[in-house]
Amino acid sequence: MSDKPFRILGIQQIAIGGPDKQRLKHLWVDIFGLSVKGRFVSERENVDEDICALGAGVHAVEVDLMQPLDPDKKPAVHGTPLNHVGLWVDDLPKAVEWMAAQGVRFAPGGIRKGAAGHDITFIHPKGNEAFPLGGEGVLIELVQAPAEVVAALG
Repeated sequence: MSDKPFRILGIQQIAIGGPDKQRLKHLWVDIFGLSVKGRFVSERENVDEDICALGAGVHAVEVDLMQPLDPDKKPAVHGTPLNHVGLWVDDLPKAVEWMAAQGVRFAPGGIRKGAAGHDITFIHPKGNEAFPLGGEGVLIELVQAPAEVVAALG
């Protein structure tokens, strides 16, 4: 493989899904002490999520507590309790271009704004014939790191 034109800097988030995010909040907010910093609701993504923070500043890790808007629709954000892991990337477009050339399969939707306002895209949990490399059952979100995160973690 050629030299990579990007770096993975650290964990940006973990996303946990369940049928009732209030039960998740009781553990993560009431018991563990995370703070809720926002909420994201999307019909397209079939999700109602609370965006929580663990830590502070550039070292903060986002913990998304998710429930489906409709448990019978897709995507089923509650179907896999550990829904996805998000990784900070210093140059998302270059990462996507390079990874695709290496056979990484991306989920539909391309690069777009995510719930926290950063550009994001997802590596599909499963490879296919055209793009054989996937997350081996895990959905992986790549998140464009802002300049302060690149400076601190890069």
